[in-house]
Amino acid sequence: MFDFILYPVSAILWLWHAVFGTLLGPDNGFAWALSVFFLVFTLRVLLLKPTISQLRSARKMSRIAPHIQRLRDEHKGDPQRQAQEMRRLQSEQGVNPLGSCLLALAQIPVFISLFTVLRNFHPHAHANYIFDKQGVDSFINADIFGAKLSNWISQPERELLLFGTDHAHMLAVGVPLMIIASVATFFSIRLSMRRQTEMSAANPQVATATKLLMYLAPVGVLVSGSFFPMPIGVLLYFLANNVWTLGQQHVLGNKIDREERRESPPERG
Repeated sequence: MFDFILYPVSAILWLWHAVFGTLLGPDNGFAWALSVFFLVFTLRVLLLKPTISQLRSARKMSRIAPHIQRLRDEHKGDPQRQAQEMRRLQSEQGVNPLGSCLLALAQIPVFISLFTVLRNFHPHAHANYIFDKQGVDSFINADIFGAKLSNWISQPERELLLFGTDHAHMLAVGVPLMIIASVATFFSIRLSMRRQTEMSAANPQVATATKLLMYLAPVGVLVSGSFFPMPIGVLLYFLANNVWTLGQQHVLGNKIDREERRESPPERG
């Protein structure tokens, strides 16, 4: 379904592996780990422009949130008039309430494709989109401190031994990856909540759902990595994605803050 994205995604991974494989060796686990990280970073850079637009729109929504609440109170008995007035206000302020939803929907096929490419590195694969059999075998044989990138923590011991690893090595590498990814997820959502205080005041349902997600999402990373067939390579993807998100929230948030300060008229004494 997403073949038109899967091939470019695998091509980006191939290119980064060509770079790091040249420096560290093509079968080196750290070469593959860095390739996964920079694949994620490349895709996130490509999405920076729409992300910044979405953040600016969210800030505008935050500023007009009190006006939206006032319109809801004034026209709560007339839903049609309420919707009409809200659309007019949003149009005047240049706000698209669906902007964040559209950005999220646009990212879904990209990251499903990234996840699919990483999961398709398995012993029975003769190719993985742009990767040939040699590339697939290179990924399967790669390890970080004895933990194979194509294997997962909950895999039976007898299967792990066939790949030249065991539960001790998988746990030693997989557990720290899951913990760091979970912590990064928690703080990225927390930072996002802190920057949307005014909007949340006008939308208590959104605030409640986001607060619940702040605790459930990190738990989901831990549970997925512990009990589901989640290869170490995919855990690296989650780690890279969550660390980028945490840094992006901070950097872009400060960027939008500076823009708002420049646009705000100076207070008169």
